[in-house]
Amino acid sequence: MKILDRYILTTYLKTFISVFIILMLIFVLQTIWLYIKELAGKDLDIIVIVKFLAYFMPKLIPLVLPLTILLASIMVFGSFAENYEFAAMKSTGISLQRAMSGLSVFIVILGITTFFFSNNVIPWAELNSYNLRRNIAKLKPAMLLAEGQFNTVGNYNIKFVDKYGDRDQFLKDVTIHVKGKDNRSNATVIKSKTGELASEKDSNVLKLILNDGHYYSDVSPENRKSRIRKPFAKSTFETKIINIDLSKLNNVDFDEQSKTDKYNMLDVSGLNKTIDSLVVKYGDEHKTFSKNLHLRSGLNRNQIPNKKEIDSISYTGPILDLFNTKEKVKMVDVASKSMISSKQLVISKDNTMKNSKTWLNRHVISLHEKFALGFACVILFFVGAPLGALIRKGGIGLPMVIAILLFLTYHFIGIFATNSAKNGGFNPIIAPWFSTLVMLPLGIFLTKRATADRGLFDFDGILEPIKQVFNIKGKNNVDYKFLTDYKEDELIDTINNYDALGHDENVRFSAIEILHSKGLSTLDLRIKGLKISKDYDTTEALKKDYNEHSRFAWVLYLIGISLLILFFVFKNNKLNSLISPAIELSITSLVMYVIYYIKSIINTFQFYTYIGKTKKKPNILLLILGLPFYFITYLFLNQKMKDDLRLNCLESLK
Repeated sequence: MKILDRYILTTYLKTFISVFIILMLIFVLQTIWLYIKELAGKDLDIIVIVKFLAYFMPKLIPLVLPLTILLASIMVFGSFAENYEFAAMKSTGISLQRAMSGLSVFIVILGITTFFFSNNVIPWAELNSYNLRRNIAKLKPAMLLAEGQFNTVGNYNIKFVDKYGDRDQFLKDVTIHVKGKDNRSNATVIKSKTGELASEKDSNVLKLILNDGHYYSDVSPENRKSRIRKPFAKSTFETKIINIDLSKLNNVDFDEQSKTDKYNMLDVSGLNKTIDSLVVKYGDEHKTFSKNLHLRSGLNRNQIPNKKEIDSISYTGPILDLFNTKEKVKMVDVASKSMISSKQLVISKDNTMKNSKTWLNRHVISLHEKFALGFACVILFFVGAPLGALIRKGGIGLPMVIAILLFLTYHFIGIFATNSAKNGGFNPIIAPWFSTLVMLPLGIFLTKRATADRGLFDFDGILEPIKQVFNIKGKNNVDYKFLTDYKEDELIDTINNYDALGHDENVRFSAIEILHSKGLSTLDLRIKGLKISKDYDTTEALKKDYNEHSRFAWVLYLIGISLLILFFVFKNNKLNSLISPAIELSITSLVMYVIYYIKSIINTFQFYTYIGKTKKKPNILLLILGLPFYFITYLFLNQKMKDDLRLNCLESLK
């Protein structure tokens, strides 16, 4: 390792470790604050609390590590640029890429290590933290009675609308379900208007005093005939006291692991096996469901009668004509009932299938997150390092703000994609990679600009095309409006003798455009004495074809997008009669738009090939990306073609 690489790596590691520790402490404090309700008032040993934090810290790595790499990269490379260390490196012939090379190896190794960490340590932490929380929740569950939901305490499920008092000991509208002897069914229901938790401190008995209520209990007699009558017992009470023994509940083994198969507790091997089994199960559910629908249709029970000598294979008339009136009525009745039954079955099965699909998606997402995390570390380094070199600012202030903004963008894009993928609205394979793929072009862009020693933004390069598109004239631009007053002979004379008349070369193309607007073709101008190459005719024809195709594409694009927006408006407002025509016309318009867009691109490539300037052809990747954003592509491509046609015209003039 050379001295320069050692110096950069040492400086980066110092900043990296410091930032990592600070961010980890911040996120650990946030974790404690998030779960303080589960830990408070449980008389937990310090060892249990340390275990709790130790199990949660590895789960924070997917948040802390990318932010640490991004912030440390901006700070270190910003400090190098601010202190003119990069200038010193460049003066000795060392480029930014060379300065980043040694550190890049470290980041790649860190990314690979991160994969093994997320594959082995994080599932272990998820397993232990989840089971530890379940075990802590069993300890003094009276502390965790939440309002508005059923709280399981031993054999009792307790629900209340509100709790109040200085210790939240008073309850309002209490409902209690008591489990039966089988520990599954709810055999007894108790309702009361008010209640009070009167347990003493550190007591192993939860004392619940209920006031003004009802008691309802199912009776299960031994006689089978009596059991059919479903007898029950009902009573009212003014005050009822329930004592729930918590001694067994409070004797908790914190190392017990009753849940081990959740998707985020599995490594790559376990996830692959689970995904395979879930895919098979999901397919079997579909097959079973389709068989049930087929059986409910009654198709196997109704055969074509043999009363009529009709070949059913070659018969092309109405099917019902093969049956008599009685059989027709019977078949219609069976079909109607079958449709109603099948519709109910589809509705009931829909949620089950959605849950199965969601569960499968969660496993797929968890599998790809393990690979995406290491890749994200590498990409964020190539975002942060060149960005630091461009902003030329080290320290905590500006780099911290920029890093947080970038990380929040990266993080929220990831959350949005992942949540959409869980519900099936987004591809679960792409979702974990999506935020990283969004950052990839930014990393390439920043690295190129930093390597070329250019500023963060080239405002001239951005504003100039916009000015050209909207015909915004600069201070030094020449206005050729005076040519509109010239006659044809004067315009031709201006083209041939522009230099002698004191005009610049661009006046020639403006004069030709004015002559075209007066109805004179290039052939007419050549007859009138204008010396212009015949090759320009082909160039002009290609530009004309492009104009026609691009205008058609633009109109179809506007129609397709407008109808697509109307489709969603109609759908939200449940205007069913307009939904189908809107989406059909929108799809048709967009398909035609794509065809004319491709034609215009072909014309563009033919144009640049013919004039011998293939290097000026638009990048095919940009054209593909511009397909959904044609309102931008149309403006800039039109201006580019116009400028290059002008240059070709000037080159064609003899």
